[in-house]
Amino acid sequence: MPDSLDDLNRRLLTFARERDWEQFHSPKNLSMALAGECGELLEHFQWLSEAQSACLEADKKAAVGQELADILIYLIRLAERLDIDLIAAAEDKIARNEQRYPAQRVRGDARRAEEYGDLDPSIPSKSIVAAAPE
Repeated sequence: MPDSLDDLNRRLLTFARERDWEQFHSPKNLSMALAGECGELLEHFQWLSEAQSACLEADKKAAVGQELADILIYLIRLAERLDIDLIAAAEDKIARNEQRYPAQRVRGDARRAEEYGDLDPSIPSKSIVAAAPE
């Protein structure tokens, strides 16, 4: 059983090569397949309330797990085809987001970075979200 992205990548690469499917795994095709799978995931949550979406029944949760697996598989294949290290890319993105969204400035406020104006972390945020009473 694979326990890392590298192990999954090797298994997926073997799977594709054994079936001669790499010819179909262009970045364009993989990104389109990834988007399609994301749409299938969304279908499971369409029309559910926030509470319902957080408490899925076992069969629905299993189906969501299958869609998430499809998404992960296409994401790993796409990264492999483009020679992108997903872990390094994610670490870089987290570091960028830590700079773009300083915790002391944006806590409890879900605006996009460009909506904060001056992001000097020493300046308190002028949140458009009402603060909860303490």
